[in-house]
Amino acid sequence: MMKKGIAVVFGVVVAIGLMGSFAFAQQDAKGCKDHPAFTRMPNFYIVGCEQKEFDTVDFYEPPQGEKSVKVEGRTYVIEYRAQKGFEGKTTTLQMMRNYANAARQIGGIVYERASNNMAYIKIVKDGKEIWVKLSPYGGDRYYLTFVEKEAMKQEVTADAKFMADGISSTGHVAIYGIYFDFNKSDVKPESEPALQEINKLLSGNPNLKVFIVGHTDNVGGVDYNMKLSQARADAVVKVLTTKYKINPQRLKAYGVGQLAPVAPNKTEEGRAKNRRVELVEQ
Repeated sequence: MMKKGIAVVFGVVVAIGLMGSFAFAQQDAKGCKDHPAFTRMPNFYIVGCEQKEFDTVDFYEPPQGEKSVKVEGRTYVIEYRAQKGFEGKTTTLQMMRNYANAARQIGGIVYERASNNMAYIKIVKDGKEIWVKLSPYGGDRYYLTFVEKEAMKQEVTADAKFMADGISSTGHVAIYGIYFDFNKSDVKPESEPALQEINKLLSGNPNLKVFIVGHTDNVGGVDYNMKLSQARADAVVKVLTTKYKINPQRLKAYGVGQLAPVAPNKTEEGRAKNRRVELVEQ
């Protein structure tokens, strides 16, 4: 059972592949799983979890932790405990370092509060702010608290005419309105309006063939972003060819990661513009 009123913390091994697969002697609590941002410490299992559509959580803002801030949004709390036989083999410091290092690898900023052995993490990616709290209780139990806060909305989805004009004048057009979860390649349902307009464009121009090109910002490693952008481009092609019955011969998917920015990656506004799918005439 989750205990109410616990301090929330960040900590982890990022879900970007730093963790391998583990066979857990004790099963995770029913309906609970790791958050997409991070995996767990080795040899730990999930005792309980709690999710709220909207709540507020107190954080010390990274990287200096000079002020306390209230962050509102969708919240998740996950409780982990060491598997039997592995008690006493993990330290609080080990948890702190694992999660802090993992967060920094994907562009997160971290504040480690020594007075209460908690870590606070802020990640801005894929149009969202994700705040995380790691709360260790000795080396055998810890909590992760996540708050998903919307950072900014993407630009208005372009219609088929706008897309056609862009391709006619420059040979390509950027599509803002195709959405993916954090570090995932599955096309989200709210992408439907943009996909419908792409379908209109292709249906109304039967001789048009395009490259579907995935782009990312510069948060995370280059190799990882290349793979992620390719997977997202592949996912868009799959939807267009299966749901909308577009001839696969008219589409080719490519991912170029962060290699073709349209704005500086120094601000969230610039990074949001760089996270896009483009249609490029073949």
